[in-house]
Amino acid sequence: MKISVVIPFYNEEANIAQLAEELNAVADKYDKFEAVFVDDGSSDGTWDEIKKHAKKFTMITPLQMPVNSGQSAAMLAGLNRASGDIMVTMDGDLQNDPADIPKLIDAMEETDVVCGYRGNRKDSRSKLIASRIGNTVRNWFTKDGARDTGCSLKAFKRKCVADLPPVEGVHRFMPAYFKLHERSVKEVCVNHRKRIHGESKYTNLKRLPRTLFDLMGFCWYRKRLIHSPATSDSR
Repeated sequence: MKISVVIPFYNEEANIAQLAEELNAVADKYDKFEAVFVDDGSSDGTWDEIKKHAKKFTMITPLQMPVNSGQSAAMLAGLNRASGDIMVTMDGDLQNDPADIPKLIDAMEETDVVCGYRGNRKDSRSKLIASRIGNTVRNWFTKDGARDTGCSLKAFKRKCVADLPPVEGVHRFMPAYFKLHERSVKEVCVNHRKRIHGESKYTNLKRLPRTLFDLMGFCWYRKRLIHSPATSDSR
């Protein structure tokens, strides 16, 4: 069994070294392990750092987007490049802890998808409130039951990659898309670390309209899937 970890980066040059070291420690636990580092058209030295550490650690597969295309596009590009039996996604800002990956992998024995949720979040009060409101609104529409869709640390079987359509914002609604395709989903508590280097790419004001737009996209996709000939014939 091969594990593929896919990580999109955008202007995270200061986080590459530590993340590479931590992932290498996790890689030692598995016979086959790769980490696909996707540079999403960064304007700093992120790509140079990725290339440098790919020479140091053979488990790193470097991938560069031609232009900044957004987190969803970078994640999907990484998933398509990855060759593992189990896919793991996480952020490149060091707030997700690579040491939690084995916990997700162990939970895969009984399910198709494992979603991490942050048990003790290291975010500001305003961000926590916005996240709580956002999760409530999203759950009202999607009915996926996910308690923390903002946690990027997830593991899923290779077959589930096909459940994720190439649309903007798909990374925000992964549990909903998986449930839509009748995948079994389990949640586990994971560690959450405070950001040390770089700046968050999302603010509460920027996130809200983007999330609402992505939610509309999910509702459109769900309606299209339900009314497709293949779905109708299978009922």
